[in-house]
Amino acid sequence: MTTFKRHRGLTEQAADAAVDQACRMLRLPTIRAQFAELAEAAARDQMSYRGFLAELLMAECDDRARRRSERRIKAAAFPREKSLRAFDFDANPSVDPAVIHTLATCEWVKKGMPLCLIGDSGTGKSHLLIALGTEAAMAGYRVKYTLAAKLVNELVEAADEKVLTKTIARYGRVDLLCIGELGYMELDRRGAELLFQVLTEREEKNSVAIASNESFSGWTKTFTDPRLCAAIVDRLTFGGNLIQTGTDSYRLAITQARAAAQDTTG
Repeated sequence: MTTFKRHRGLTEQAADAAVDQACRMLRLPTIRAQFAELAEAAARDQMSYRGFLAELLMAECDDRARRRSERRIKAAAFPREKSLRAFDFDANPSVDPAVIHTLATCEWVKKGMPLCLIGDSGTGKSHLLIALGTEAAMAGYRVKYTLAAKLVNELVEAADEKVLTKTIARYGRVDLLCIGELGYMELDRRGAELLFQVLTEREEKNSVAIASNESFSGWTKTFTDPRLCAAIVDRLTFGGNLIQTGTDSYRLAITQARAAAQDTTG
């Protein structure tokens, strides 16, 4: 066991070495990295001992919070990085910025409410799904992102391997489950029923957010059993939020504008 000999009048070099060793033992990497810089700033500003200690501890807390956010975002397995700051609200007037920024407070995640983002390809629904999921992860919630087809395939494999209950429970534990590309392909009855089990496990307890290129009336092409389709729509809409991103692809519009600009300059 390592012990410290405490001496008054330590040299600056000895004090720095003692701080370094203590930070290693106490696992305070931020204080260890920033101590010298903060000490110099405290001396310049004639900061009190209490003020200097507060600066050190706040720096450590802030950095730990940042690292936790990074771990939660990584654990969510988003396919790419998207933020609300990068969303072009001017390019898509169908999306109300006030509504999106209200959703960014994550109160709906806290209450276990669902969110549906419906719109054609290129209208920003996947961007918003990832960005709002990222906001939830940064706010301290456990988030998981998956594609609808990938989730169903995983559930089918889990059922075949007799670990379905464990898999559904794992998806049931996260605070927010984000499902992308729901409605892009038809699901057989077994796959649809397994997805329904996941949604039922989370109902009114933990949030589900989905992005779909089909309106609810078109979901019968994905879920061919009408009663099961109605039950799934009910699970995803009851008490929740519906954001319609429209039909005009602003990604296509941007691509066409760039091509036109290149033709003009060329």
